[in-house]
Amino acid sequence: MASSKGGPSHAMALARIAIGVMFLFFAQYKIFHTEFAHGGYAKYVGSYVNESAVGFYKPFLRLTLQHQVLSGYAVGVAELLIGLSMVAGFAVRPFSLLGALFMLNLTLCTWWRVPHGADYWKFLGNELDNIPLMLLFIVFFVHRAGQTLGFDK
Repeated sequence: MASSKGGPSHAMALARIAIGVMFLFFAQYKIFHTEFAHGGYAKYVGSYVNESAVGFYKPFLRLTLQHQVLSGYAVGVAELLIGLSMVAGFAVRPFSLLGALFMLNLTLCTWWRVPHGADYWKFLGNELDNIPLMLLFIVFFVHRAGQTLGFDK
């Protein structure tokens, strides 16, 4: 994945920017429309607590539901900061860690969407929307992806 200069490749930079644009789309909905913070967050997290979250993670999710409007906007701001960082290539390492933790959070929230007693591979297969993004953020961190086409030079 290295360029001829020994830094991250242009392909990694383009992947980083594309992920950033996706996060900006997610953030704009949550920040500029009140539906998510004022009801949507509680709906999603409530269903995670009742249906799909890993058992040890449910107390944390219940805690966020006590401040659902703040938590809803916090999710949007986190997505905004991750998106801006990835697009601009600025502070990519710390925001890649935040992105990896964000995706780990979603994985823990949605792990049990497969019926209990199902084959273990189905649990992993059900997380193909979360785990690959988490791994990509780790790659961005390790390879200092903000150094190519970004301000982390």
